[in-house]
Amino acid sequence: MAKNNNPWDNDNDVSDVWSEASDSRSARKFRVLTNKPQDGWGGYAKYAILLFVVLWICSGFYQVQPSEAGVVLRFGKYVDTTDAGLHYHWPAPIEDVIKVNVTQERSINLGTGDARDYRNNAFTESHMLTGDENIVDINLTVVWKIKDAKDYLFSIRNPDETVSVAAQSVLREIVGQSEMQPIITGDRGKVEDDTKEELQRVLDEFRSGISIVRVKLQKADPPREVVDAFNEVQRAKADMERFKNEAEAYRNEVLPKAHGHAAQITQDAEAYKAAVINKAEGEAKRFASVYAAYKDGKEVTVKKMYLDAIEDVLSKANKVIIDPSQKGNLLPVLSLNSKKEQ
Repeated sequence: MAKNNNPWDNDNDVSDVWSEASDSRSARKFRVLTNKPQDGWGGYAKYAILLFVVLWICSGFYQVQPSEAGVVLRFGKYVDTTDAGLHYHWPAPIEDVIKVNVTQERSINLGTGDARDYRNNAFTESHMLTGDENIVDINLTVVWKIKDAKDYLFSIRNPDETVSVAAQSVLREIVGQSEMQPIITGDRGKVEDDTKEELQRVLDEFRSGISIVRVKLQKADPPREVVDAFNEVQRAKADMERFKNEAEAYRNEVLPKAHGHAAQITQDAEAYKAAVINKAEGEAKRFASVYAAYKDGKEVTVKKMYLDAIEDVLSKANKVIIDPSQKGNLLPVLSLNSKKEQ
């Protein structure tokens, strides 16, 4: 019976074959290629998981810039607001950070044709009714920024629309309480200040987290359809003011002269009054003295009064002394008239 040469039939033959293979170079290569780590692929998985955990934990660090505020959310719920600097939060999906620029100034324009249309052109309408029932065409710019990141993100849905609606409502209220002339000609500062103050109050009631920086009226004119008539009215009012100023100037010039002339007349009248009174009193005293003399000596007093009267009469007449011996032609011999009368 033939000898079985199968090397796997008994243990001795297998040991001999394996020892021979172990001594050969090819057997050594085969042993190296077929050798596995002690832990197998599970060791690599552990290192990978450890590396992932480290990176996940490190992803919680975040940097907030000086112009920003960080709003921390835990499973979508507000937790904290952080200022500028390096901070840490639980990595996603546990916590997340929303960074908001709180120093950037944002602006909206009301009453301009290119303004955003939020509700069927409600915010492009610039015609407003004033308190004196006139219509004014107004363009307004509102500049605002964020003062509270939490309220800004969670208290209002659309900040731009909220500011636009509130500014439109407040401006209409302020204009409706004012007259047209001051708004157009020079009292814009009061309208801007009142609008800013009232708009800030309304936004604070909404807890919007928005601060109004300034409000500026870009244009305040009458409607285009009536601008010519309005200009005519303004020119008429300007002429009225000019005439009024000229009248005031004439009044200021005439009144002092009139007052001075009246004072002079008053003084002259007072002086005349005093002179008349003094003269009357003097005449009365003289008459009293004459009457007293008359009572003491009637004939002498009457003679004296007669002579005084004749003297007074003759002093006002032309006096000529003639020679009574002359017959026919009468020639003046001596004129008793004064030299001036001659």
